[in-house]
Amino acid sequence: MQILKQRKPGILVECLTGDFQGKLIDVSTVASSGLDVYAHNIETVERLTPYVRDHRAKYKQTLRVLEHVKQSHPKIITKSSIILGLGESDDEVYQTLKDLRQIGVDCLTVGQYMRPTKRHLKVEEYVHPDKYKHWEEVGKDLGFLYVASGPLVRSSYRAGELFLKNVIKTRQSI
Repeated sequence: MQILKQRKPGILVECLTGDFQGKLIDVSTVASSGLDVYAHNIETVERLTPYVRDHRAKYKQTLRVLEHVKQSHPKIITKSSIILGLGESDDEVYQTLKDLRQIGVDCLTVGQYMRPTKRHLKVEEYVHPDKYKHWEEVGKDLGFLYVASGPLVRSSYRAGELFLKNVIKTRQSI
């Protein structure tokens, strides 16, 4: 990362990571590499985590990873994503958003679960676009710097790219 930034100082780097099995030393290695945005997705609400995510992925472990990054590298922007349509309740989504903000996650994407193959979980609900607008407003009210929320939004969603660039450049100049 450092070589990349030496060659092109204005480049902004986002890294979408796994949880490194909760090994915070490995999380720190990536976080201290010079990246600008550390992304790790919570994916779903706590109740559905064992059914939706790989059996090794744990809700609280994801929160620990993101919290560790924010505490040890406060200038790094942290980002996470949740997908809807798997049977989660509004209360559970709200709690997940609160959990993410409580540990300092800066940016959030909210999107619709799309079943990739018949071997994957079924879509329980196609969430109405008004609900995505609601979650965007809730996210802003909770204090996220940026929220992208819509049925086609993914963790790699780029609508906030200019916003993130401005946030990063402002933080770098402080």
